[in-house]
Amino acid sequence: MSTNSPARQHTVPDHHGRRHATANPPVAFVGTGRMGGPMAANLALAGFDVRVWNRTADRAALLTDVGAAVAPTPAEAVRGAGILVTMLADGPATEQAATGPDGFLADAPGLVWVQMATVGADWTARLGRTATRHGVTFVDAPVSGSEGPARAGQLIVLASGPDEMRNVLAPVFGALGRATVWLGPAGAGTSAKLVLNNWLVDLAETTAETLSFARRLGLDPTAIVDLLQSTPLGSPYAMQKATTMLTGDFTPAFALKHALKDAELAVRAAQASGTELALTEALLPRWRDAAAQHADDDLAAVYTAS
Repeated sequence: MSTNSPARQHTVPDHHGRRHATANPPVAFVGTGRMGGPMAANLALAGFDVRVWNRTADRAALLTDVGAAVAPTPAEAVRGAGILVTMLADGPATEQAATGPDGFLADAPGLVWVQMATVGADWTARLGRTATRHGVTFVDAPVSGSEGPARAGQLIVLASGPDEMRNVLAPVFGALGRATVWLGPAGAGTSAKLVLNNWLVDLAETTAETLSFARRLGLDPTAIVDLLQSTPLGSPYAMQKATTMLTGDFTPAFALKHALKDAELAVRAAQASGTELALTEALLPRWRDAAAQHADDDLAAVYTAS
């Protein structure tokens, strides 16, 4: 494993908001939703020639304010681009944009495809094989961080793929995050993301259960949070989610439906590797119940089902 934190001049415009011309190749960005939109904007603000496509065209159109061009199809987005970033909802959506009508792999030999969404181990391998058949270099590089870090250019990029792509992609990753970790061959980035997000959902569930347990014992959950913060037990993430749970403000930083998807992907990957994630498997039924009412809310909404 190695790290690469490219120079920050690639991450923001100057104090007057001006974009700077660079020698970087044009970048196509497919998938400009809650995470992809801010990421594409940061690339444009860093001086990249960015062309975007999104299934919901209105979301892509918002990026014209920062200088991105909107393409009518994925194929048009990658025309002439050296690098493609995909940040779509899941594996099937990514495959459709790649190989469906007007897909971006229709005529893209030599393209570098950076797949940054969390689609799971099986889909990552499948998309990698598809890229190879089309003469495209595939880099698996999901990100750690939610919408706030995405907007601030403070994501952690979990990169994996050919070694020669490190320097090629350093300016792109520098515009998107505060650090890049290279983990090995393509697929290792997705494995790391599943491990991290499995930890995340287990922490969130434990936090929700702890607050509910305290309440049912007649204790003030807020006092328990204060107590936890005064000990090594109170991790910053868990304490942040505890506060969100108690205030009931579930404005999404990481939507429950996406956290649930990642938990299910982690369980699937664990089973395929011959192990089990007993804690995560146990929380899935309750999270599915919570998602029936709070799919688009922050994952802290699982507290409502505890």
